[in-house]
Amino acid sequence: MQLLDGKFLSAQIKQEIAAEVAQIREQGGKIPHLVAILVGTLGRSETYVASKMKSCEEVGMKSTLIRFDDTVTEEELLNAVRDVNNNPDMDGLIVQLPLPDHISADKVMETIHPAKDVDGFHPINIGRMAKGLPAYISATPQGILEMLKRYDIKTAGKHCVVVGRSQIVGLPMSILMQRNTYPGNCTVTITHSRTQNLPDICRSADILIAALGRPEFITADMVKEGAVVIDVGLERVPDATKKSGFALKGDVKFDEVAPRTSYITPVPGGVGLMTICSLMQNTVKAARGEVYTGF
Repeated sequence: MQLLDGKFLSAQIKQEIAAEVAQIREQGGKIPHLVAILVGTLGRSETYVASKMKSCEEVGMKSTLIRFDDTVTEEELLNAVRDVNNNPDMDGLIVQLPLPDHISADKVMETIHPAKDVDGFHPINIGRMAKGLPAYISATPQGILEMLKRYDIKTAGKHCVVVGRSQIVGLPMSILMQRNTYPGNCTVTITHSRTQNLPDICRSADILIAALGRPEFITADMVKEGAVVIDVGLERVPDATKKSGFALKGDVKFDEVAPRTSYITPVPGGVGLMTICSLMQNTVKAARGEVYTGF
């Protein structure tokens, strides 16, 4: 068993991004600028956004955090998105999810200009990604692809099972893993809460990607010997032994699953850090105008 170490890889990628930003600065180019909009004070969202802003600072990028109370109206939020769309200094925009129930996340994502959609959630970017055209790829799936590539994990002809069908991870991940690229060329099965015989399907996976948001759902009896296991989950679970009162758990029961695997991601220290790197890589591309913008 070998760990797919997101902490090690993200440090490596941050060095590469920092070098690229330094070169842009030396050449008098535009410094990449990432904007995050945060609604409310949900602890998990606060942590995610703070980590994204800190990472931008570490690599020399500009970042701006726009905050709203959870009483903000949908139209006020959409107007803030439009303001960023129209600001030429701002290259990439993310709106941290989840949003309050009275705001349509789909409407917000569709209002972000595709050229600034560094999270890769806009329907145009998802459609272009599905067709293999230049696009911003959803940040978490892109981070997983980078991880597979940097660890030189063979994917061609493998059976990849994706557990979870969200538009943020499961759906784009299933598309990316079946494309005629590397990483890719897998036979992909996408599963979800209504899937029958889920343990049997998981056991058939050479590459198992767990992205369903249920702590420790994947157990040892669901994993084939020698499988590659990617754990996208990150949930707070009450734990009286911790000073904080909670522990961070993924979708995989790590201690019992890890010995069966060839490679596995830890939680924390795995996929989440790669997601942040993807956001920064996409923002650099946006500043350089490297993704097709003739929408």
